Amino acid sequence: MSETRAPLLSVKNLSVNYGAIQALKGASLDVYPGEIVSVIGANGAGKSTLMNAIMGDVKRAGGEITIDGHKLPARSYQVVSAGISLSPEGRKLFAPLTVRENLEMGAFPLKERAEVEGQIKRVFALFPRLEERERQYAGTLSGGEQQMLAIGRALMARPRVLLLDEPSLGLAPIIITEIFKELTEINRNLGMTMLIVEQNARKALLLSNRAYVLQTGLITTHGNSQDLIHDPQIEAAYLGGSKKT
Repeated sequence: MSETRAPLLSVKNLSVNYGAIQALKGASLDVYPGEIVSVIGANGAGKSTLMNAIMGDVKRAGGEITIDGHKLPARSYQVVSAGISLSPEGRKLFAPLTVRENLEMGAFPLKERAEVEGQIKRVFALFPRLEERERQYAGTLSGGEQQMLAIGRALMARPRVLLLDEPSLGLAPIIITEIFKELTEINRNLGMTMLIVEQNARKALLLSNRAYVLQTGLITTHGNSQDLIHDPQIEAAYLGGSKKT
C-alpha cells in the first residue's frame, strides 16, 4: 500500500486504561481505502480494547482517531453515523428478535424506509441463508448463521470501514473458512475497507493485505501480511511453528 495515499482510518498513539491497568499504550495503525488490515496477538493483548475504543465503547485516555482526516466522535452512535460499524466479539445479537429485526436495528443511521429495505436486500444477496431465515429468531440460528447476521447487521449502516472482532470465535473450521470467504467477497465486490482483530492469526494473515502485531497494548510489528506469515518469529509466536500455507 502506497504511503502517498491518505489513510481512511487512522489511529494515533491510542491509550486506554482500566483503572490502574493500561490496556493500550500508545497504539497506532492506518487503514487505507479498500484494503483489509488485520491485528493479531495473544489473548489479553488489547485487540478487543482497540476495537471498542475506536467504536467509543470504552473511554480513550489519550491519542487521536480520524476517519478520512476528520476526528472521530467519542460516542458509539456518532461513530456509526461517521462511517464505522462493528461486528462484535461474541456476535451480541438480539436473540428474541428475528433476523430481519436484527438487521433493522443496525440501520438506524438510514433515514428513509426505502434505504433500509434496499440495504436488507443487499445483505440477503451477500448471505442468502439469512433471507431463508428472515423470520427466524436470532437465538435459534447456528453459530455460523449468527456470525453472518452480526456481519450483516454491521453492514446495514452502510459503513465506510467495517470492524470485525474475532469473527471465527466458537465456530467449526469449515464454517470459519466459509465466513472468511464471504469477507473476501465483500471486500472484493463492495470495495469494503476492513479492520479485523483475530486470534486465529493464520486465517487473519491469509485474509488481509497488511497486518499489525499487538503485544500487551503495544504495536510491536507491522507489515505486508504475506511477509509476516513467513516471518520465523511470527510463526513461532502465533502460527504454531512452521506450516505451509
